[in-house]
Amino acid sequence: MPYSIELLGALALITNFIGYRQNTVNRYRLVSAIALAFLSWHFFLLGAMAAGIGLALGAIRNIVALRYRQRGILYLFVLLNILFCLWEWFILGNSALLFIAYVSSLIFTVGSIVLESAVSIRRWFVLAELLGLVYAVLVGSVFGVLFNISNLSSIFIKLHSDAKQNKAVQSAKKL
Repeated sequence: MPYSIELLGALALITNFIGYRQNTVNRYRLVSAIALAFLSWHFFLLGAMAAGIGLALGAIRNIVALRYRQRGILYLFVLLNILFCLWEWFILGNSALLFIAYVSSLIFTVGSIVLESAVSIRRWFVLAELLGLVYAVLVGSVFGVLFNISNLSSIFIKLHSDAKQNKAVQSAKKL
Protein backbone atom coordinates (compact mmCIF):
# COMPACT_ATOMS: atom_id res chain seq x y z
CA MET A 1 0.00 0.00 0.00
CA PRO A 2 1.49 3.36 -0.96
CA TYR A 3 2.73 5.52 1.88
CA SER A 4 0.61 8.47 0.73
CA ILE A 5 -2.58 6.57 1.60
CA GLU A 6 -1.36 5.90 5.14
CA LEU A 7 0.07 9.40 5.50
CA LEU A 8 -3.31 10.95 4.63
CA GLY A 9 -5.01 8.64 7.12
CA ALA A 10 -2.52 9.61 9.82
CA LEU A 11 -2.96 13.31 9.04
CA ALA A 12 -6.74 12.86 9.29
CA LEU A 13 -6.40 11.18 12.68
CA ILE A 14 -4.02 13.81 14.07
CA THR A 15 -6.07 16.72 12.72
CA ASN A 16 -9.27 15.21 14.10
CA PHE A 17 -7.62 14.86 17.51
CA ILE A 18 -6.70 18.55 17.36
CA GLY A 19 -10.25 19.42 16.25
CA TYR A 20 -11.82 17.90 19.33
CA ARG A 21 -9.69 20.18 21.50
CA GLN A 22 -10.94 23.43 19.96
CA ASN A 23 -12.75 25.82 22.27
CA THR A 24 -15.32 27.21 19.83
CA VAL A 25 -17.79 25.44 17.58
CA ASN A 26 -16.57 27.22 14.45
CA ARG A 27 -12.91 26.43 15.14
CA TYR A 28 -13.96 22.80 15.65
CA ARG A 29 -15.89 22.86 12.35
CA LEU A 30 -12.90 24.28 10.50
CA VAL A 31 -10.31 21.87 11.91
CA SER A 32 -12.77 18.99 11.53
CA ALA A 33 -13.31 19.94 7.88
CA ILE A 34 -9.58 19.62 7.30
CA ALA A 35 -9.54 16.21 9.01
CA LEU A 36 -12.53 15.06 6.92
CA ALA A 37 -10.78 16.26 3.75
CA PHE A 38 -7.66 14.23 4.60
CA LEU A 39 -9.74 11.15 5.37
CA SER A 40 -11.79 11.65 2.20
CA TRP A 41 -8.63 11.71 0.12
CA HIS A 42 -7.39 8.62 1.99
CA PHE A 43 -10.58 6.69 1.11
CA PHE A 44 -10.52 7.85 -2.52
CA LEU A 45 -6.96 6.47 -2.83
CA LEU A 46 -8.19 3.18 -1.32
CA GLY A 47 -10.89 3.05 -4.00
CA ALA A 48 -13.64 3.46 -1.40
CA MET A 49 -15.61 6.06 -3.32
CA ALA A 50 -18.68 6.21 -1.06
CA ALA A 51 -16.62 7.17 1.99
CA GLY A 52 -14.52 9.54 -0.10
CA ILE A 53 -17.61 11.36 -1.36
CA GLY A 54 -19.44 11.31 1.99
CA LEU A 55 -16.41 12.70 3.82
CA ALA A 56 -15.79 15.33 1.12
CA LEU A 57 -19.40 16.43 1.47
CA GLY A 58 -18.90 16.50 5.25
CA ALA A 59 -15.83 18.72 4.90
CA ILE A 60 -17.71 21.11 2.62
CA ARG A 61 -20.74 20.99 4.93
CA ASN A 62 -18.58 21.99 7.90
CA ILE A 63 -17.14 24.93 5.96
CA VAL A 64 -20.62 26.05 4.87
CA ALA A 65 -21.92 25.61 8.45
CA LEU A 66 -19.35 28.13 9.65
CA ARG A 67 -21.71 30.75 8.26
CA TYR A 68 -25.00 29.10 7.25
CA ARG A 69 -27.20 26.62 9.12
CA GLN A 70 -30.62 27.09 7.51
CA ARG A 71 -32.92 24.22 6.55
CA GLY A 72 -32.13 24.84 2.87
CA ILE A 73 -28.48 23.94 3.53
CA LEU A 74 -29.60 20.73 5.22
CA TYR A 75 -31.84 19.83 2.27
CA LEU A 76 -29.02 20.57 -0.18
CA PHE A 77 -26.55 18.27 1.60
CA VAL A 78 -29.14 15.52 2.10
CA LEU A 79 -30.00 15.73 -1.60
CA LEU A 80 -26.32 15.61 -2.60
CA ASN A 81 -25.76 12.51 -0.43
CA ILE A 82 -28.78 10.78 -1.96
CA LEU A 83 -27.84 11.73 -5.54
CA PHE A 84 -24.25 10.52 -5.14
CA CYS A 85 -25.49 7.31 -3.51
CA LEU A 86 -27.91 6.65 -6.39
CA TRP A 87 -25.23 7.53 -8.96
CA GLU A 88 -22.80 5.06 -7.41
CA TRP A 89 -25.43 2.32 -7.10
CA PHE A 90 -27.27 2.63 -10.42
CA ILE A 91 -24.69 4.18 -12.77
CA LEU A 92 -21.35 2.92 -11.47
CA GLY A 93 -22.70 -0.35 -10.09
CA ASN A 94 -20.65 -0.13 -6.90
CA SER A 95 -21.22 -2.63 -4.12
CA ALA A 96 -23.94 -2.36 -1.50
CA LEU A 97 -21.26 -1.30 1.02
CA LEU A 98 -21.87 2.21 -0.23
CA PHE A 99 -25.15 2.32 1.72
CA ILE A 100 -23.24 2.02 5.01
CA ALA A 101 -21.11 5.04 4.15
CA TYR A 102 -24.02 7.15 2.93
CA VAL A 103 -26.26 6.39 5.91
CA SER A 104 -23.39 7.43 8.19
CA SER A 105 -22.91 10.61 6.16
CA LEU A 106 -26.62 11.41 6.29
CA ILE A 107 -26.71 11.01 10.08
CA PHE A 108 -23.78 13.39 10.41
CA THR A 109 -25.41 15.85 8.01
CA VAL A 110 -28.75 15.95 9.79
CA GLY A 111 -27.14 15.91 13.23
CA SER A 112 -24.73 18.71 12.43
CA ILE A 113 -27.40 21.06 11.15
CA VAL A 114 -30.69 20.11 12.84
CA LEU A 115 -30.07 18.71 16.30
CA GLU A 116 -29.77 21.28 19.09
CA SER A 117 -29.03 19.05 22.09
CA ALA A 118 -25.38 18.06 22.49
CA VAL A 119 -26.49 14.79 24.11
CA SER A 120 -28.79 13.98 21.16
CA ILE A 121 -26.03 14.80 18.71
CA ARG A 122 -23.57 12.55 20.52
CA ARG A 123 -26.05 9.66 20.68
CA TRP A 124 -26.83 9.83 16.96
CA PHE A 125 -23.14 10.25 16.17
CA VAL A 126 -22.41 6.99 17.99
CA LEU A 127 -24.53 5.23 15.37
CA ALA A 128 -22.87 7.15 12.53
CA GLU A 129 -19.38 6.37 13.87
CA LEU A 130 -20.24 2.68 14.30
CA LEU A 131 -21.39 2.56 10.67
CA GLY A 132 -18.18 4.33 9.64
CA LEU A 133 -16.19 1.80 11.66
CA VAL A 134 -17.90 -1.13 9.95
CA TYR A 135 -17.28 0.44 6.54
CA ALA A 136 -13.61 1.16 7.34
CA VAL A 137 -13.08 -2.45 8.45
CA LEU A 138 -14.77 -3.82 5.33
CA VAL A 139 -12.68 -1.69 2.94
CA GLY A 140 -9.44 -2.27 4.88
CA SER A 141 -8.72 1.25 6.11
CA VAL A 142 -6.58 1.00 9.24
CA PHE A 143 -6.64 4.76 9.78
CA GLY A 144 -10.37 4.88 9.06
CA VAL A 145 -10.82 2.33 11.85
CA LEU A 146 -8.57 4.35 14.19
CA PHE A 147 -10.42 7.56 13.25
CA ASN A 148 -13.79 6.03 14.13
CA ILE A 149 -12.51 4.41 17.33
CA SER A 150 -10.99 7.73 18.39
CA ASN A 151 -14.29 9.53 17.76
CA LEU A 152 -16.32 6.86 19.53
CA SER A 153 -13.97 7.00 22.51
CA SER A 154 -14.31 10.79 22.69
CA ILE A 155 -18.09 10.58 22.50
CA PHE A 156 -18.35 7.85 25.17
CA ILE A 157 -15.96 9.70 27.49
CA LYS A 158 -18.00 12.89 27.13
CA LEU A 159 -21.33 11.07 27.63
CA HIS A 160 -19.92 9.39 30.77
CA SER A 161 -18.56 12.69 32.06
CA ASP A 162 -21.91 14.41 31.45
CA ALA A 163 -23.77 11.59 33.21
CA LYS A 164 -21.47 11.87 36.25
CA GLN A 165 -21.90 15.64 36.31
CA ASN A 166 -25.71 15.35 36.05
CA LYS A 167 -25.73 12.78 38.86
CA ALA A 168 -23.67 15.12 41.07
CA VAL A 169 -26.04 18.01 40.30
CA GLN A 170 -29.06 15.84 41.15
CA SER A 171 -27.41 14.75 44.41
CA ALA A 172 -26.67 18.37 45.31
CA LYS A 173 -30.30 19.34 44.64
CA LYS A 174 -31.49 16.66 47.08
CA LEU A 175 -29.45 18.22 49.87
